Amino acid sequence: MKKLRVAEIVTAAFTAPPPAEVIYAPIFVAIDIARGLSDRGHDVTFFAPEGSHIPRVRIESGGILPFHASYPEDPEIYRAPDVRLAEREKIIGLWEQRLIAELYRRARVGEFDIIHAHAPDRTLPFASLVPTPTAYTLHTPVMSWHEPSFAPFINEYQHFVSISDAQRRPAQKLPWRATIYNGLDLKKFPFSAKGGEEFLFSGRLIPQKGVREAIDAVRLLGARLTIVGAHGAPKTARAPKTRRPNYWESEIAPQLAQGDITYAGLVSYDEIHRFYQTAKATLVPIRWEEPFGLTMIESMACGTPVIAFRRGSVPEIVVDGVTGFIVDTIEEMAEAMKKIDRIDRRACREHVERNFTVESMVDGYEKLFFELTQR
Repeated sequence: MKKLRVAEIVTAAFTAPPPAEVIYAPIFVAIDIARGLSDRGHDVTFFAPEGSHIPRVRIESGGILPFHASYPEDPEIYRAPDVRLAEREKIIGLWEQRLIAELYRRARVGEFDIIHAHAPDRTLPFASLVPTPTAYTLHTPVMSWHEPSFAPFINEYQHFVSISDAQRRPAQKLPWRATIYNGLDLKKFPFSAKGGEEFLFSGRLIPQKGVREAIDAVRLLGARLTIVGAHGAPKTARAPKTRRPNYWESEIAPQLAQGDITYAGLVSYDEIHRFYQTAKATLVPIRWEEPFGLTMIESMACGTPVIAFRRGSVPEIVVDGVTGFIVDTIEEMAEAMKKIDRIDRRACREHVERNFTVESMVDGYEKLFFELTQR
């Protein structure tokens, strides 16, 4: 079988893997893909800032430091009021484009058979200049306006990958080539046949993730909830406190005083499985069209069922009545919590083993990359 020369790129904001206080799913997914392809004999080059290290994968930084390590400790850009957030994002965009330019400079002289990018909005203008096929995996919601925005840069060498079927529905005219679900390294999420008595919420503590809804649901039942996740910007970002409305202080922190809610803080990726293993169920009352929820497959891999709102990719990930319950309201979530003991924890694990492993994810990308390079 032919071996491919693959280039991977995600971001220049952080190293790969990112610092412990940064949870950024696309980096972890890309690292797993890169390692999986390398283990199969493919020649993988991962473009990431200096300080990155991925076993068995070549790193190319182009001499670029991570964006947030490239400024003095408290520069004006971070002291600026919230209205200047867009300006900070523009500067981060310049950092991204510098790394992307280095990748495509090398692509122009034929160093790669396939390029796998995780930020199409910044990569498309470069990719349209070379005949090397680029596959874009989108990790955020796709909107209808993406079609006209991307159209000027799309040619026969540009191909899009969705991480759920739900993700692509608003922009079906984009050149979609596959849906490839994210996968887990199951060694990092060991199965536990017996859970605990408390429910779990794991994720960023922002309104879209529904942490307040999870609190309201457990209180309807008179149950207990453990919350895992960060509120505010990561330390690495050194962003001002005004970066987003103070959702934590106004909506969540006051709820901790009653004693039925435990806040465990941000837990590292290497330790989060311990919380899943000891939970009765993981609550996912999302308030947005999430394209893929890694929390759900992490929980089920440990044997813990999921109760989630019917939004985004949820119906593709949770098997209603088998690996958890899909509901539409806080009241329905509380009712589902009453019958969660009907769910077989082994069935949750087996569902992930069949559908959401790193191996199956790498299978999907390897198959796609061969198809795109043989056209």
